[in-house]
Amino acid sequence: MFLSPVTIAELVYGAEMAKNERIRQMRLAAIDRLRQKPLLVIDEITGEIFGRISSAVRRKGRDHLYRVQDLWLASQAIQHRLKLLTRNSKDFADIPGLEFFILT
Repeated sequence: MFLSPVTIAELVYGAEMAKNERIRQMRLAAIDRLRQKPLLVIDEITGEIFGRISSAVRRKGRDHLYRVQDLWLASQAIQHRLKLLTRNSKDFADIPGLEFFILT
């Protein structure tokens, strides 16, 4: 299992938007535990893959702009030949070259 800086950003956003300080602290503690996982970097190759899959999604008539974080995550998974773990398969189903598992 690997972690992406994109995932960290989304989790920190969720922690900072918590309804109260107790929930915020619980979420931040969970993020700290996740940081033990190896981190994948976003580099030049990730950027190239991002550009390709973003344009492919757009050519299919789907808006890629509201999905920027999902497309970065998919780019990293494709780059490293990893399967992406998600709870929301519809966000990833149309991305060419991506394999994913659905977390239930």
